[in-house]
Amino acid sequence: MSKFILASQSPRRKTLLEWAELPFEIIVSDIDESYPANLSIEQVPVFIAKNKAEAVKQKMIVEQMDTKDTCIIAADTVVVLADAIIGKPIDKRDAINSLSKLSGKAHQVITGVVILFQDQEVAFSETTQVEFHDLTQAQIEFYVDQYKPYDKAGAYAIQEWIGVVGIKSIHGDFYNVIGLPVSKLIQKLKQLNIL
Repeated sequence: MSKFILASQSPRRKTLLEWAELPFEIIVSDIDESYPANLSIEQVPVFIAKNKAEAVKQKMIVEQMDTKDTCIIAADTVVVLADAIIGKPIDKRDAINSLSKLSGKAHQVITGVVILFQDQEVAFSETTQVEFHDLTQAQIEFYVDQYKPYDKAGAYAIQEWIGVVGIKSIHGDFYNVIGLPVSKLIQKLKQLNIL
């Protein structure tokens, strides 16, 4: 059986793969998450995921780890509102500003996934539409103070308090919003005869 490597330090992606009962190890390699300005928004998370996967593969080669039967899985998630990416907030003010923009509006969550296995590379993305109710300033400040969403694209995690009380509707894969479209990933692994 192939060995699976999750090229992510996200505790949410780790949990989702555990729920899928896929045996895996975590290996991460820090990368620059910038991207070329000419990329379409849909291409951005795939581009970053590919860089994560390639960096982990190179790290394994340098450390003389076996990559022959290893399947590397990398992902990156972006939140998009009105054709603009809302990234991870840099501080409290930025987080409050991001959530204020999302309040009462629909936005897209796009996760790009890259699978490296032997000489094959499979890249895909999944888009979910999420709509927030109108959020009060007090709700936004409470969430930011209590949950400190500074490592999260769009400054929120749907599985936390803000998602429970603030989300009006979701169209698409819920787990994609958490950070990994697990069911689509499993289908791709089956197509590659890895599962």
